[in-house]
Amino acid sequence: MRYLKNLLFLLLLLSFSCKKAFQISFSEIHMSSKNNDIVEINIPKASGMSSVVNLINSSITNNVIASIRTGDVNETQPKTISESIDAFVKEYDSFKLDYPESSPNWEVQIDGEVLHQSEELISIALTAYTNTGGAHGNSKITFLNFNTKNGKLIPNTALFSDIDGFKTIAEPYYQKSIEDKNILLNQNQFKLPSNMAYTEDGLIFLYNTFEIAAYSEGIIEFKIPFDEAKPYLLFNNF
Repeated sequence: MRYLKNLLFLLLLLSFSCKKAFQISFSEIHMSSKNNDIVEINIPKASGMSSVVNLINSSITNNVIASIRTGDVNETQPKTISESIDAFVKEYDSFKLDYPESSPNWEVQIDGEVLHQSEELISIALTAYTNTGGAHGNSKITFLNFNTKNGKLIPNTALFSDIDGFKTIAEPYYQKSIEDKNILLNQNQFKLPSNMAYTEDGLIFLYNTFEIAAYSEGIIEFKIPFDEAKPYLLFNNF
């Protein structure tokens, strides 16, 4: 009987620990423009402790709004994704009235994905493709790292206990990723990108188009396994 009680206690403790570790959950929300298909958005939405998930969802929303934005940045900007979609469609309709023979159609496609989730940190990727009638559309990937305790974005510098030491192991991976690329910068002038995130098996680093190379080279990325990165990381709960 004592054994069964102890076993029940351990099972309850494990259940409580698991619930605490995954107190933030994600679902996908879909949004699109009415009466046409020029805007389509699929992004994660956090649920759980309101004080935390509100900040996470707000950061995702602000990033999506910025990706849809057109026109003068000094003008009053939409405050919701729905308002941003309506503003984009209105701008497109106005453009088509002025230039009815123009092609192709405008387009926005935004997709989000949860790359990693632990007790300490959540990494989310947002991929945005926009085309407003130019020679080609623009693609941009943004990584967002959140502190699960408060929902705040984690600055890249706050991911590392020793960023200079980390660069020594990151540079060989960088050099390998650009060895067949036409790099605009000095190839020996290594710097970490603004986009870095946790994945299930390591840290990923990504340079968007034009960040370090010509448009034709596209996105450049490399990944470092956790085993190598761990000594330099502040968030080690994988």
